[in-house]
Amino acid sequence: MPEPSQGPAALSESDPADSAYSWTRLAIAVLIASIGNVGMWSVVVVLPAIEQDFQLTRAAAALPYMLMTIGFGLGGIVMGRLADRHGVTVPLAIGAVAIGAGYVLSGISQNVWQFALAHGVLIGLFGSSAAFGPLIADISLWFRRHRGIAVAICASGNYLAGTIWPPILQQFVTTAGWRATHIGVGLFCLLTMLPLAALLRRRPPRPVTALHGSAPWTSDRAAGLSPGVLQALLILAGIACCVAMSMPQVHIVALCADRGFGVARGAEMLSLMLGFGIISRLLSGALSDRIGGLATLMIGSILQSIALILYLRADGLTSLYVVSALFGLFQGGLVPSYAIIVRENYPPEEAATRVGLVLMATLGGMALGGWLSGAIYDLTGSYAYAFLNGIAWNLVNILIVAWLLFRATSNRRRRQIATAPA
Repeated sequence: MPEPSQGPAALSESDPADSAYSWTRLAIAVLIASIGNVGMWSVVVVLPAIEQDFQLTRAAAALPYMLMTIGFGLGGIVMGRLADRHGVTVPLAIGAVAIGAGYVLSGISQNVWQFALAHGVLIGLFGSSAAFGPLIADISLWFRRHRGIAVAICASGNYLAGTIWPPILQQFVTTAGWRATHIGVGLFCLLTMLPLAALLRRRPPRPVTALHGSAPWTSDRAAGLSPGVLQALLILAGIACCVAMSMPQVHIVALCADRGFGVARGAEMLSLMLGFGIISRLLSGALSDRIGGLATLMIGSILQSIALILYLRADGLTSLYVVSALFGLFQGGLVPSYAIIVRENYPPEEAATRVGLVLMATLGGMALGGWLSGAIYDLTGSYAYAFLNGIAWNLVNILIVAWLLFRATSNRRRRQIATAPA
């Protein structure tokens, strides 16, 4: 695996990486992410409420989540390009306004299509997407030696949002209703994200390679694959792993309601899951600094499969709490690992766009998996087959990552043999 201090990510000595400002910027980024990523989780919490209010099937109730995640993924590319060209403050400012408008319109929506489109276009495409991929890519440019852990901490803002927001939202939905809750969330995000975004106006330090052109692509990098082939394989792996990941994350609240445990218990499990996901992301980030992104992704993929299998055996309230915690602990580092793999293998000036492409794939997998699990439930009346579907998709992910890891390891060994003294 490449050393974090080598390659095209090296920074100019006039503004070194891993500085005190880098860590301060990271703290601001995490705060923004913990606010702006509410869009990923609010729709999960209110799924049972809108299902009842709009008289929907389970698959139809999952439609807003699907459109939101599709928009979130596509928006990561759009906002990533804006960040590459103009800095991260521009997409963050757009995102703050879009989130505010999206939640207000969601709160006054009269049917599920209005609700879903507000989530897909405003909250997903132009809103919360700015507070994930572009922030991760931006932070990766401010670190070198500690890039893995820094990226993981930044990505944890998404799960921090998932830990904090669900119980708060559930409380307000219970006392004030989901409509008033959405309007309040929109106003809060607008008033907090705009001033925080202004604090990140400073542009990243100029990469050394930018002084002499981008580092050329060589067969020694990216497991001997071309840039396009590696990108395509990472996209396929991201889709597969997140179809599997979506089953517990999207449907745990509804599953608890079906089993008579109540939606509040489901919201607590989601919060627990994502809280342990933060721990997972931090551990995975530290691990990737030692063994690289691909190996870290492989470990996380295998552990996620184990957790999904455990869900099939969890039929009581206590066992669901335990398995949800394990699921969060096992799978939390998967998505940041994709961003780290991109930064290990592509020039820094392409960071936000290429990270956005991979994250789009992971979110597309979440969208597909969230809807597919609901459709399987409607057909079978049980989530058991939905979990089996997730396990199958996860095996596809493991096969892709194992092949990439095998090629990367083989190429490294051949280089060592070729350069060894006679």
